[in-house]
Amino acid sequence: MPLPNQITDLSEIVHRCDEVLAHAWMVRTFIKHGEEIDDYPELMGIVRSVFDISRALETRQDDPVAYVRMLNKKVGKLRKAAEQFAVDALKASTHTNFQQAVKSMNVCVGELQALSALGQELLAKLPPTVVASSECEDDDA
Repeated sequence: MPLPNQITDLSEIVHRCDEVLAHAWMVRTFIKHGEEIDDYPELMGIVRSVFDISRALETRQDDPVAYVRMLNKKVGKLRKAAEQFAVDALKASTHTNFQQAVKSMNVCVGELQALSALGQELLAKLPPTVVASSECEDDDA
């Protein structure tokens, strides 16, 4: 898989986002099934946010235009959840697992933001008819 700065095609963005979201999903799983969730229910914010973006994007994997548009809509919510997670996780535990989970989410968010920006650049280069054909499919954000 090309690095983000080597991506030239929307389908490559879809593929790379899928890989990045696999890492975010593992953080989600770690938090969701951790003992700390009972005492720190605010940690569920990152769990819900990763689920939300993952589900929204997976329904559009066959339409890269709609996928990139939905990524652009959802990545900001994930970023905000990751920022709050960084605060909440370290309140719950200073254990290395939590520190690494915060770092992992920050890396995922950073890469998804970069992929979203690149996707917007690539969308801008497409003929308007191609972009318009996907507009009705991504309205349910």
